[in-house]
Amino acid sequence: MPHELPELPYPGDALEPYLGEQTLRIHHDRHHQGYVDALNEAEAAIERAREANDLSRARSICDALAFNYSGHLFHSIYWQCMSPDGGGDPTGPLAQQINRDFGSVAGFRAHFVAAANAVQASGWAVLAWQPLGQRLVVLQAEKHQDLAEWGVTPLLVLDVWEHAYYLDYQNERPRFTEGFFEVINWDYAGRRFERA
Repeated sequence: MPHELPELPYPGDALEPYLGEQTLRIHHDRHHQGYVDALNEAEAAIERAREANDLSRARSICDALAFNYSGHLFHSIYWQCMSPDGGGDPTGPLAQQINRDFGSVAGFRAHFVAAANAVQASGWAVLAWQPLGQRLVVLQAEKHQDLAEWGVTPLLVLDVWEHAYYLDYQNERPRFTEGFFEVINWDYAGRRFERA
């Protein structure tokens, strides 16, 4: 079954002034669609290779699968991590876990923003549940798939590829990452945490 681009959970202008409609539409309609299309093609390519009993391109196809699947997954989560009604602080079990693992919401925020700002070139900041350690961790994912930890569940992601913010913020990534907390959808992250 081919992968499909999910609909945005809000109108294209709903996150203004944090993100302009043009930025959001280009990012969702073109960039995310590109990952979906490339993922579908990579999955078809590996099927064709198996059917032809020619796996000589396995490395390049596996690379395309990892890159595009991770891009599709992170973007699908990312749109939900923002809301025109977002902002504020987390509540409930997620807030308790953040306080336990980071000392405070402010401590988490400082760690998350620092990780986002320090991603080399293109990638993501990720708040994830680490089941082996039974704790929350902040990770960087360069590109979409590098520097990840296997088995974690992403709860909250922030895209820091330049296409995510350049029209609105130019090269001022720190303004973009700080502004994320004005639209952050803690309810969504909390639901993901409770399921994890």
